[in-house]
Amino acid sequence: MRSLLRHLRFLAAVQLLPALESGEETTLVGGQAVLEGVMMRSPHAWGICIRKPDGTLATHSAPLEKLSDKHPWMGWPFVRGIMTLGQAMTLGFRALRYSADVALEHLQPEKKEEKKTEISGWMIAVNLILSLGFFIFMYKFVPLLAATKLKNHYPAFGNQVLFNVVDGVIRIALFLLFIWGISLMADIRRVYQYHGAEHKTVFAFENNDPLTIKHAQAYQTFHPRCGTSFLMTVMLIAMLVYMLIPATTFWARFGFRLALLPVIAAVSYELIRFAAKHGSSLFAMLTKPGLWLQRITTQPPSDDQVETAIAALNEAMELEKQRGGELVIA
Repeated sequence: MRSLLRHLRFLAAVQLLPALESGEETTLVGGQAVLEGVMMRSPHAWGICIRKPDGTLATHSAPLEKLSDKHPWMGWPFVRGIMTLGQAMTLGFRALRYSADVALEHLQPEKKEEKKTEISGWMIAVNLILSLGFFIFMYKFVPLLAATKLKNHYPAFGNQVLFNVVDGVIRIALFLLFIWGISLMADIRRVYQYHGAEHKTVFAFENNDPLTIKHAQAYQTFHPRCGTSFLMTVMLIAMLVYMLIPATTFWARFGFRLALLPVIAAVSYELIRFAAKHGSSLFAMLTKPGLWLQRITTQPPSDDQVETAIAALNEAMELEKQRGGELVIA
């Protein structure tokens, strides 16, 4: 029964992947909260640290291909967002699977062999497809259906702008309800705490502070490059874009929403990237709702959780140095 609950929480965490991962291929470090731990990545490596039930730490690191190094066109503006998001989701799932294996280890004491983090391509594909399907159903189909039903009962909602405002408000409300509701699960709330630990550690690194618990705990848990900010920006941009689409029937609107999904994601990525570098710009205001939303998806971490995040970053940095990388903040 406990094993089944762990698996269910793993599936719930998979749905949170876009909100928990914070990454941009050109940044020095980023990361993601997982079950009872943190994954950190540098440009050419990633490391993960999990707190076992007995209090000890399990760590792992592996090389990471930088997409734009291998294929320069993947670093082009608007293309890089889609490529980086795909890589981040794949890596995030691998890290989440590793954390689930470690968490389940004490329930299967007879299996002493080393846990492998490599998973088959079909398993990655199936889980990513399921996550994408959940996203499309919950945040594209359901809000559009609800807005259409309201329009049928109240003709005033037939106005193009008003219809898409209602559709967007329902979409955001569903998203808020999901991330708040899932936070009521004890395991997921701890994931949110590890999410805060990841952000604090990244802030300490970015400010050239020593990677210690004391220095990391001095920072806030809200980071502008967080996946939560990305998702909220996607939803706000989508609301504006859909107002420009002249479609009037349900299926035409739904078709455009699917077709424009990669375009909106690419534009949102560029806005988040720009806002992170120009905090006082007008575009930075668009990311503010995402920062506010991190009051749910990040929680103040304990010292043990920050220690775990620091260990994960040290794992990534050590392998980065072995591969010839230099992590120096200008």
